[in-house]
Amino acid sequence: MALYEKTAAELSELLGKKEISALELAQDVLARTSAVEDKVQGYVTVTQETALETAKVVDEKRAAGEALSPMAGIPIAVKDNICTKGTLTTCASKMLYNFKPPYNATVVEKLAANNVVITGKANMDEFAMGSSCENSAAHPTYNPHGLNRVPGGSSGGSAAVVAAGEVPLSLGSDTGGSIRQPASFCGVVGLKPTYGAVSRYGLIAFASSLDQIGPFGRSVEDTAMLFDAITGHDPMHDSTSVKTAFEGSVRKNLNPDIKGIKIGLPKEYFGAGVTEEVRRNVMAAAETYRNLGAEVFEISLPLVEYALPVYYILSSAEASSNLARFDGVKYGYRTPNAADDLIELYVKSRSEGFGAEVQRRIMLGTYVLSSGYYDAYYKKARAAQRKIREEFAAAFEKCDVILTPVAPTTAYEIGSKTTNPLEMYAGDVCTVSVNIAGLPALVQPCGFDGNKMPVGMQLIGPRFGEQQLMNTGLAFEQASGLKNLIAAL
Repeated sequence: MALYEKTAAELSELLGKKEISALELAQDVLARTSAVEDKVQGYVTVTQETALETAKVVDEKRAAGEALSPMAGIPIAVKDNICTKGTLTTCASKMLYNFKPPYNATVVEKLAANNVVITGKANMDEFAMGSSCENSAAHPTYNPHGLNRVPGGSSGGSAAVVAAGEVPLSLGSDTGGSIRQPASFCGVVGLKPTYGAVSRYGLIAFASSLDQIGPFGRSVEDTAMLFDAITGHDPMHDSTSVKTAFEGSVRKNLNPDIKGIKIGLPKEYFGAGVTEEVRRNVMAAAETYRNLGAEVFEISLPLVEYALPVYYILSSAEASSNLARFDGVKYGYRTPNAADDLIELYVKSRSEGFGAEVQRRIMLGTYVLSSGYYDAYYKKARAAQRKIREEFAAAFEKCDVILTPVAPTTAYEIGSKTTNPLEMYAGDVCTVSVNIAGLPALVQPCGFDGNKMPVGMQLIGPRFGEQQLMNTGLAFEQASGLKNLIAAL
């Protein structure tokens, strides 16, 4: 078995025993990238030279007897909206085509402290706005399990490079499902952490009250490893981050014994629009949990019906505000065409620098925040958000974990929904409520459809319930054997 085919946990053990070197591992995954990247196109930037240099340094530290993290020497891809000092961070956009941040995101600093090897910046929908990774200004990304299908979005590149064997772990960001839907489509594991569990400092903002950085892996244990490395309070840079009881210890405390836990199946997530293949695989997972000793029963979350419009009102409003800074003056793209005044410079730079989907959401957000419409839309959406949070809190008084589909369908063909944005937005119906409520959610493969495309399931937990989620996910993974699903390509 080639090194790129092993899980991060297996690689960590080999590195710790000095049976392989970090340089050998980096060379192996970069060779895999060279072999398949032209088909997958999961990266915006591959940092081969710096990756090899970092790997050499890790080997020198290990040879000198320095105490190293289990993550030391493990290759990782980072989504292109997470700032990396001196390395292009473009948000897969024309607007930031030449932006090299002067600082690292907090999560990147934590990765550096763990001596990981960053192999490059993963492709994404421009400014994290999209559900298919077709909205990138660089190029679309293709699903490794079916190259005519989308990998999901917006973190499609982060999921695809893991599924393709180009890297064992990656980081993405999730505003309304942008880690979980690609994880489902690509057959990998993805975690959207509780809001505040991971610092957002250095994440180029889409919707600040919803955004969250999280890990991708090919197993639950791998995902826990990376989550342990990035979680933690960041009082200097992110006032919304908090100190958690599980900080850095989720992997150590993994326990697949779930006898007696209560798992809720919300009937609203299995209704119209969810295909029979998705429903059948998720319900089969529920039966597996029953066989493992869990108590599984139906619950109701009627307010999630309103989650999709609430999400698009709130996220677009925040995007309108956050993206106002990109004006063609301070950094990034500036129109080469002559402008008579500053306003015209702004208009031309933003019209040329932003793609169609980003412009659509900025316009929607500006509308719902405008005088005369703020009360009718934005204020009501905030009120609905509070009600949705209360509904989830009440549900978790009855159950420990909630099990749902991730998306109504499996990965669809590239180009099939680009002309109908509303249809693509509807694909987020199972995921956006988690961000609205600030909850954690774990996605992992639970089967395949008739075209051999992965089907994912979503486990939702109460705030800071990551340990229980990981334990519950590990129990299913061990029972089903569904992990490390690397595409053949």
